[in-house]
Amino acid sequence: MPMPVTELVRILALALGLGLLVGLERERSEPAVAGFRTFPLVTVLGSLCALLALHFSGWVVAAGFAGVAAAAVIGNVGKYRAGKLDPGQTTEVALLVMFGLGAYLVVGEVRVAVALGGAVLVLLHSKDSLHGLAQRIGERDFQAIARFVLLSLVILPVLPNRTFGPYGVLNPFEIWLMVVLIVGINLLGYLAWKLWGAERGALAGGLLGGMVSSTATTAGYSRRTRSSPGLAPSAAVVVTLAGAVVYGRILAEIGVVAPGFFLRSAGPLAAMLAVFALLAGFLWCRRPTEPEEPGNPSELRAALLFGLLYALVLLAVAAAKEHFGARGLYTVAVISGLTDMDAITLSTARLVSGGRVAAEQGWRVILVASLANLGFKTAIVAALGCRPLLRRVAVVFGLAAAAGLLILALWPG
Repeated sequence: MPMPVTELVRILALALGLGLLVGLERERSEPAVAGFRTFPLVTVLGSLCALLALHFSGWVVAAGFAGVAAAAVIGNVGKYRAGKLDPGQTTEVALLVMFGLGAYLVVGEVRVAVALGGAVLVLLHSKDSLHGLAQRIGERDFQAIARFVLLSLVILPVLPNRTFGPYGVLNPFEIWLMVVLIVGINLLGYLAWKLWGAERGALAGGLLGGMVSSTATTAGYSRRTRSSPGLAPSAAVVVTLAGAVVYGRILAEIGVVAPGFFLRSAGPLAAMLAVFALLAGFLWCRRPTEPEEPGNPSELRAALLFGLLYALVLLAVAAAKEHFGARGLYTVAVISGLTDMDAITLSTARLVSGGRVAAEQGWRVILVASLANLGFKTAIVAALGCRPLLRRVAVVFGLAAAAGLLILALWPG
């Protein structure tokens, strides 16, 4: 059955657009075998070969791939004879990747193809930064990366993804995933420090950590300060900034799940975001300009300790829910907020959108859960971090909690 014309146009337009973006980057960076015109043509060729393969055979794609590879070889032969051959093969490999990307647009997920095209663009454009990072990575850094690969790609996939134990809440896969998150965020922060320096690295760590898991971010950066107390000022900025991002994430989740509830909850939750942003700015201005270099970014003892604490809190949450049931919504919010803000946010938003909970009560439940989450993260800092970090975080979270209580008491409605 022929593919609809609109779908054909969409596929070819995406192939052309992705090829133009990558080709423009290659044209700007250096004279090469392929540039602004060749890359879009090759990406469209990949899509055309895949479309033809739907009616003929997969050999059409193989022949197209071989043709692109042969064209790259012929282009290099011409450059060699002219004495202009560059020993690097990045553009040639990128050309083959974009052909495959064009073919994947026909049979795969468009979102995946677009994300991959963007990743190719970033990799090509970040040549100098990535080469500089590789030169700055030493033996200890490489061992840290290898250890993270072991944790995430070797151990994690073989763990059972089902619940065990009392109340059926202990999932080995999910608990180990928290350990991987802590080590991974810690490693990302360390690489950001290496790549961008202390200032931009701290900002990137806070923003990315808040989007992934502010709790894991708090644990990871707290652990780093135990061996390197001089990192406490920067770590406090990261933890506070991650806390601000949490409220942005909450607002985004409410906007998607319950748009009508968003307007009623945006004011108080945005006020908390502003409080955290101001506190992060204050800590940023008071940080030292040259903090010491971070220690081992993949040290596992503190990450395993957090995994154990996380499992214990899961048990406590399940036991409390079993005891209180649905009678105490705020009690459940406090308990749920200890480990997971997403669950209480989404469930409350659905209750509000379904008319089972008033909007005024809904945002208060979410805010109470976030204040409980602050208490849990303070306990993490006390258990894993150094005293200078604990002093800073206790003051910042204390001020944020006071602001939250004032909002609960004074906000109209």
